[in-house]
Amino acid sequence: MTVWNRRMTIGRVVGENRSLESHNSIILCRATTLVGVLSSLELSSAGLWHSKRAQNTGTRCHFTCHQCGKSFDQQGKLQVHMIIHIGEKPYSCKLCGKSFPEKGNLKRHMRVHTREKPFTCPQCGKSFTHKNTLNDHIRIHTEEKPFTCQQCGKSFILKSYLKSHMTVHTGEKSFLCHQCGKSFIQKRYLKSHMTVHTGEKFFLCHQCGKSFIQKRYLKSHMIVHTGEKPFTCSQCGNSFTHKSALNVHMAIHTGEKPFTCKLCGNSFIEKGSLRRHMRIHTGEKPYTCPQCGKSFTQQGNFNRHMRIHTGEKH
Repeated sequence: MTVWNRRMTIGRVVGENRSLESHNSIILCRATTLVGVLSSLELSSAGLWHSKRAQNTGTRCHFTCHQCGKSFDQQGKLQVHMIIHIGEKPYSCKLCGKSFPEKGNLKRHMRVHTREKPFTCPQCGKSFTHKNTLNDHIRIHTEEKPFTCQQCGKSFILKSYLKSHMTVHTGEKSFLCHQCGKSFIQKRYLKSHMTVHTGEKFFLCHQCGKSFIQKRYLKSHMIVHTGEKPFTCSQCGNSFTHKSALNVHMAIHTGEKPFTCKLCGNSFIEKGSLRRHMRIHTGEKPYTCPQCGKSFTQQGNFNRHMRIHTGEKH
């Protein structure tokens, strides 16, 4: 079968000089089949491939991917790029077996095993595995926030932060817990929620042995051992270990209870208190004993129940 019998998509490239004379010297320099990229030999025999600059125009040929529209100045680069679409991953890590479409991807992956961090921040000295991670980090120092929400004008350091923020406006909760059906805005919230079902506690206090679901809970807990009370009431001088405790305390002075139940009219100082109160109306019992299956409305009641099985006494 000849080259001309194949189904082809042929692109034209016009040089930077947009004059009529330049346009008339159009070069046909892209030819891709439905199944991949033709070899340079086939393209040359068809008069459709050129590796050198076009004579008289100073224009370089561009090879364009027919699947995503990305263009390359060399056919070899296009062929490497096509691997992304066909799913081929010829470069494998000898340590963990993970495969990659390009040699450069494998090279970057190897830093996971070697723990090499060749990219260092010139301002604070922190090092990173990848250059793009360093570029993102630099914005902390420059305070650059190039990603702006078109709805509220809030700006972000990373595009991923903007994407996550947009769910505030859309209300989208695309991360679903398959055990209880609860949905979450972000994947990290779902991951944190799953520990309710699994009982996993990854963060251990080395002073008392207590473990926590999230790192921030451990950090908050450590104040118990240090005795630190960094949050002080400006009106009476009382200090508190946690900011949330100070906020609750401030209601004594202001008398404010901004969170009101729409069903019975009871008001609360904290949003969490209202949320827990709502379970009285909904009958929700999110805390289930893994040993006997009994469920509870409040976590405190669940914790007390668990001592029946563990024999722990407080």
